[in-house]
Amino acid sequence: MTTPAHPRIFDSHLHIIDPSHPLIENNGFMPDPFTVADYQARIDGLGIAGGAVVSGSFQGFDQGYLVEALQALGFSYVGVTQLPPETSDGVIKSLDEAGVKALRFNVARGGSATLDDLERFARRVHDLVGWHSELYIDARTIDENLAAKIADLPAVSIDHLGMHADGLRNLLPLVERGVKVKATGFGRVELDPAEVVRLIVDTDPSALMVGTDLPSTRAERPFADSDLELIRDALTPDEADAVFWGNAAAFYLGENTSA
Repeated sequence: MTTPAHPRIFDSHLHIIDPSHPLIENNGFMPDPFTVADYQARIDGLGIAGGAVVSGSFQGFDQGYLVEALQALGFSYVGVTQLPPETSDGVIKSLDEAGVKALRFNVARGGSATLDDLERFARRVHDLVGWHSELYIDARTIDENLAAKIADLPAVSIDHLGMHADGLRNLLPLVERGVKVKATGFGRVELDPAEVVRLIVDTDPSALMVGTDLPSTRAERPFADSDLELIRDALTPDEADAVFWGNAAAFYLGENTSA
């Protein structure tokens, strides 16, 4: 079989699209299927040993596909879900037991709770089951008020390097204050990924995580294996070990990676 390009990678951002579960058209877009089997076939040989299945706008608040996908992928994978803010404590606890470990606010596409609920809902799930929150947001839109709210949350990450080079002025101060960032979706960003990866790691070596963003729905180009090489080339070997596994394993799995 193919030799892995890296000893171990945590894929911090992937989507599973199973048409046997409900899908919702989002702004005229309906995704093609991308099942667990499709994902496993695509990552063969990359060295991916765990990951985070992220709910998309087209899945709304459906949890059935996510629980089923996590059961198929195994214990090294976790879920990042979208929930309405009125979700009961019991439902949140049951999803936590099923492997869901984060709450997503999809500002860019919708289909999730909104920023109006960010502070209260993010703190509630963190206090209840220890979940962090994730934002899919163009960093250019983060004003002073929202930045303060994000920085004060107990644990939060931002998708796709914040989307745009002009958003770095908002993103990097958040990294300084403990916000995590995913180096994902290079086919949908308007920035130099290698430059931004370097800037984030220089700001906080524990902040950056990698992901495939498979199957790259609505991106101008899909994930390429060379995206991982681009990140690796921007880092020292020790930095790469943290970015490819340690930072995400600590964030999602609670692994102690200080050794």
